[in-house]
Amino acid sequence: MMEIEEKIKEIEEEIRRTPYNKATQHHIGILKAKLAKLRDELESRQAKKGGTGFSVRKQGDATVIMVGPPSVGKSTLLNALTNAESKVGEYDFTTLNVIPGMLEYKGAQIQLVDIPGIITGAGKGKGRGKEILSVARIGDLILIMGENAKQIDETMKELYNAGIRINKKVPDVKIKKKDSGGISVVYSKESTRKKLDEKTIKQIMSAYGYHNAEVIINDDIDVEGFLDALLANRRKFVKGLVVITKLDKKTKNEIQDIVRYYPSAIFVSAKNGKGINELKEKIFEALELIRVYTKKIGEKPKMDKPMILRKGNTIRDMCKRIHKDFVTKFKYAKVWGDSVKFPGQTVGLDHKLKDNDVVELHIRK
Repeated sequence: MMEIEEKIKEIEEEIRRTPYNKATQHHIGILKAKLAKLRDELESRQAKKGGTGFSVRKQGDATVIMVGPPSVGKSTLLNALTNAESKVGEYDFTTLNVIPGMLEYKGAQIQLVDIPGIITGAGKGKGRGKEILSVARIGDLILIMGENAKQIDETMKELYNAGIRINKKVPDVKIKKKDSGGISVVYSKESTRKKLDEKTIKQIMSAYGYHNAEVIINDDIDVEGFLDALLANRRKFVKGLVVITKLDKKTKNEIQDIVRYYPSAIFVSAKNGKGINELKEKIFEALELIRVYTKKIGEKPKMDKPMILRKGNTIRDMCKRIHKDFVTKFKYAKVWGDSVKFPGQTVGLDHKLKDNDVVELHIRK
């Protein structure tokens, strides 16, 4: 593994030394491809080697991971949001284990997980960083936490180095394997060709064992975007919220400086409770959770305990959640709410539900 680590350092240094321009674009692209391949190989070997690691069992309707440097206030915020009892102290590395807690909001059970603070180099394995950040991969949402923009920048960098892509989608690249003919490339956007030429793509494909394939690029991406598409099964594409802690200690100028870099940042103070309710709402919105209420035929709906589903879920998804036989025995459903044109409209299994819908299921006996 030391040999791989040395090669990684050499390539990183060469990339840093090489000025980026049209003449060096291809060279840097190949270096980045080699770097990605070496990092994947190193991670694979480390995984085989094993270790104590960190783990958490997912519970509730969704899981949110709290990521940030030591002493940024993650434990304090976890306690303010949930019923967890995370140790709190004014010194580094208070949290040495993964600590889960449950946020109850609008009828949803949202699991929050406080992981150990990450340090510079965590994304490359320093300070057990790879093990710690591997927990972030299970999240439906990540809270990127810091006291200032610099800490947020550093955490974003470590997440990126660990293969976690925040607020990004898998680039639209289609790869169709062929029996012969080599590698052919089709660009939907001409602007992409300037950042990612065919020669670079062919060499990257060859490095990853592709010798005959058609590559169709529909997004405006660079080398790293192409690698993300090629290695999508090894990447984690997840939503993230930037959370600035210790608002009670911030001046107006400090807040303005942070907003300049992160305009959608949520400012909180677990100490005096400011921003806590806003954060709960933002978490609920980012997870795209919806509340659906059920009613029996001829009775009023049960509005005290909603079923928590995701935006885009259908009657079919709802039936599966209730009982495995409900899909096969389904006749029709009546729905009241924003997802239908009129109250009590009859719908089928593929009908998409919306927040606060009321559903009456009709099942064959």
